[in-house]
Amino acid sequence: MLALNVVEPQNSGLGGGAFYIRADSATGALASIDGREAAPKAAGPNWFLGPDGKPIREGYIGGRSAGVPGSLALMAQAHRKFGKLPWARLFTPAIRLAQGGIIVSPRLHNGLDKYGRHIEGAARAIFLDAKGDPVAIGATLRQPELAHTMQMIARLGTAPFYRGAPAAAMVSTLNHATRNPSAMTTADFASYRAIDRAPICGTYRGWKVCGMAPPSSGGVTVLMILKQLERFDMAALGRANPVSWHLIAESERLAYADRDAYLADPAFVTVPITGLLDPTYIAGRSALISPSTTLATITPGAPAGASPRKSADFKPDPGTSSLSVADSRGEVVTVTASINGYFGSGLASGGVMLNNELPDFDFVPTKNGVLTVNRVEGGKRPRSSMSPTIVYGPDGKVRLAIGAAGGPTIICQIAKALIGMIDWNLSAQDAIAMGLVFAPGKGGALEKGTELEAMLPELQKLGETLQIAPLGLKANAVERVGGRWVGAADPRSEGVAEDTAGTVTTIVRRSNDLNGAHE
Repeated sequence: MLALNVVEPQNSGLGGGAFYIRADSATGALASIDGREAAPKAAGPNWFLGPDGKPIREGYIGGRSAGVPGSLALMAQAHRKFGKLPWARLFTPAIRLAQGGIIVSPRLHNGLDKYGRHIEGAARAIFLDAKGDPVAIGATLRQPELAHTMQMIARLGTAPFYRGAPAAAMVSTLNHATRNPSAMTTADFASYRAIDRAPICGTYRGWKVCGMAPPSSGGVTVLMILKQLERFDMAALGRANPVSWHLIAESERLAYADRDAYLADPAFVTVPITGLLDPTYIAGRSALISPSTTLATITPGAPAGASPRKSADFKPDPGTSSLSVADSRGEVVTVTASINGYFGSGLASGGVMLNNELPDFDFVPTKNGVLTVNRVEGGKRPRSSMSPTIVYGPDGKVRLAIGAAGGPTIICQIAKALIGMIDWNLSAQDAIAMGLVFAPGKGGALEKGTELEAMLPELQKLGETLQIAPLGLKANAVERVGGRWVGAADPRSEGVAEDTAGTVTTIVRRSNDLNGAHE
């Protein structure tokens, strides 16, 4: 996570947030940590509304877009609970990269060129030249301020970052931003805590699937997609059958409708997790799915413990990193980290790019006169699509750790991969490589350049109005095969799988469509 902060500061780092899930294969123990960013106490439902009551211009960037970063607090909590190495030692490789420099790749250069023009202040001197052009391909990019910040944290721990001069500097940067200055305070930083949460677990055809609890929507929504499909014989239908992908699309639509209506920070709203995953409720939602026709309307259901609400709009969050690791002791971890958009808010302090996660809240706090569950509130954590997931086989042993990057597509990437492995007997590598149907509402997209393109005419006969589109997917996994761990890296990505001294790690890095094709 620290090294990724240096080599792809556009995607994740100390200025962002993360979700972490860990399983101990030897004992079966499962734990998860919520390091999602939090809104300042001064934030309220009108945080992104101007005097005219309309959403403010450029609300996705600038000071008001940033929440209190949670990744570092999450790292410290994971280290306190499970760490083996000295804290300071964990920072050495990242500090070396920041001091010595990295070679600017075409991907980093193009990302700056297309999505980095909003960078302002101290960060411009690092990533852009005097003319505002991005650093050249092949140039050496050094980040001495980031190295200094990491050296301080390695030596002193997290206290200065959240309660010292670095915290005050970050708050000042946000408060004095050129665009959308924030009302963040040092008290907001000082009060931040990573939260231990009970993972969300359920079964699919005898496999136990465990993901993150809210404010992540991943754990619940992945399970809903799978459980709504359980009554269909997906294995018999097969991956080459358009009906299979039609069923997946329909299940996604229903699950996302409930996701948007009911899932948010549980400290602020009642989240009906039990009702959403109740077998009777799932059966009722599944009964709406037909193999031969497409849903005419898509609305949230009425699970026990919640009132019907209006769905919210989707917001992309392209700046995300995901990694999965398994070691020789049988410990398995999957982490998804993000600063949200490319280069986050466009603001940096101490060499740390600050996130723009707060636009993951609903900009408009009401829909049809009803308050949305994901409206902005002081101290609240915005809903996320990040879905780090650990899967146990029918034998009760950990078989898979998987994660992905790619905004709201993350949930569908995970569900699709699990269907591929469990129903179609694919390896994690092949399941990740399959094309994706992404259908969070009416219509949706079939991934361009994949085997799914050829199915469009048959899907249209079923009433589907899908479009062929590039989706920029990035998933990764570690899978237990024949008594050993095998890494699976997304072929769409520059991420790789590594096996070093019995530890397998897969890292995937999210990029947009920078060169007319997905890297």
